[in-house]
Amino acid sequence: MKKIRIIIGRSEDHYGAYAENVEKINGAGATVEEVKQSVLETIELLQTFDDKNIPAALKGEYQIIWKFDVESFLQYYKGIFSQTGIARLTGINEKQLNHYASGLKKPRPAQAKKIENALHKLGTELLAVEL
Repeated sequence: MKKIRIIIGRSEDHYGAYAENVEKINGAGATVEEVKQSVLETIELLQTFDDKNIPAALKGEYQIIWKFDVESFLQYYKGIFSQTGIARLTGINEKQLNHYASGLKKPRPAQAKKIENALHKLGTELLAVEL
């Protein structure tokens, strides 16, 4: 199955997105939900084109991967994950995470991967929970 990687980023007044590996796919919105919807509408529109103008990745089955930069992720999920909780999960200093969330500093790739791995581990643990 083909994977379409959508990069979501935040500016001062909105979110924007583009496909990292497929041309013609992009979106924008005031919230992450709006930008995701915008991307999905773009994909629907592209699929109405004649066959030779539809990106090859959209022919057949595909999976969309939503990829955030660290700042956008921390801002978007701040009502769900506290910086204290993320610091506990990752071992990264809370003050440093606040710098990442505000855009004051950008994490090194190794730090971003550390955050991603900790979140994936948490997700795996949560998938095994039964209530």
